Amino acid sequence: MRVGWIGLGEMGQVIVPRLLEAGHSVVGWNRTPGKAEPLLGRGMEWADSPAEVARRSEVVFSIVTDGKAVESVALGDDGVISGLSPDGVYLDMSTIDPEVSRRVAAAFAERGLVMLDAPLSGSPVTVQEGTASIMVGGDRAAFERVEPVLYDIGSKVSYIGPSGTASQMKVAINLALIVEMVVFCEAVALAEKGGVDRAVAVDAMLKSVVASPVMGYRGPFILEMPDKPLADVNLQQKDMVLALEVARRQGSAAPLGAVANELLNACRGLGLDHRDFVTVFDVYRLLGGDR
Repeated sequence: MRVGWIGLGEMGQVIVPRLLEAGHSVVGWNRTPGKAEPLLGRGMEWADSPAEVARRSEVVFSIVTDGKAVESVALGDDGVISGLSPDGVYLDMSTIDPEVSRRVAAAFAERGLVMLDAPLSGSPVTVQEGTASIMVGGDRAAFERVEPVLYDIGSKVSYIGPSGTASQMKVAINLALIVEMVVFCEAVALAEKGGVDRAVAVDAMLKSVVASPVMGYRGPFILEMPDKPLADVNLQQKDMVLALEVARRQGSAAPLGAVANELLNACRGLGLDHRDFVTVFDVYRLLGGDR
């Protein structure tokens, strides 16, 4: 298919090659053109605006920073809505407030166009492994038309429900992910304080019944923090703050999320926010009296 891609950050850099390798032609755009250079060398074409991406594509994806960025690339001057054909489909894979996603989808529907919320659960690591999962909300018939392309991105694809429900699910999953990794750090700190070697504690946790995919690739960061984080404290806290705001608006209790958010605040206060958010482990060590 002719695929358009908007947003060539960390995720775009690993997803676009998968689409090219699957045989799709890909045209891309990014606010900072320099980020396109590695992908242009691999066969991606360049467009001068999101509207041009849409005009040259059958299906258009975006994965950008936040809701304002989505509204800009989708509805702004030279946005996707200006170039998408009536039989095209626009899918936003960003992690945003479900209300924003519904608002954008409604604007497309008013023009007789289709927008789906299709957030991806995973990281550059899981995308490269082919194990990322994609959740989709919106028109089911449109989802079924683009479903084969989604399987070229990740191995697990789920239709969630009407517009906004996939974004809602992604917010919930991110809340669980952050809390899960924070409590992993807490548990390893507890074990180490009681005399268990840190590496032994991490290995035992990853072999236990509490292990999970995210623990598997992020847990070892406690032993050796990567120079380039998968998601630094600020990026991960953005997702947690979004989850807490959605919970507040809905009247949903999220006490564990609130506590995890305070630990992310502590990371920032200690100047650790440039690290992967698993640096929460260092906060626990300080709280336990270790230096």
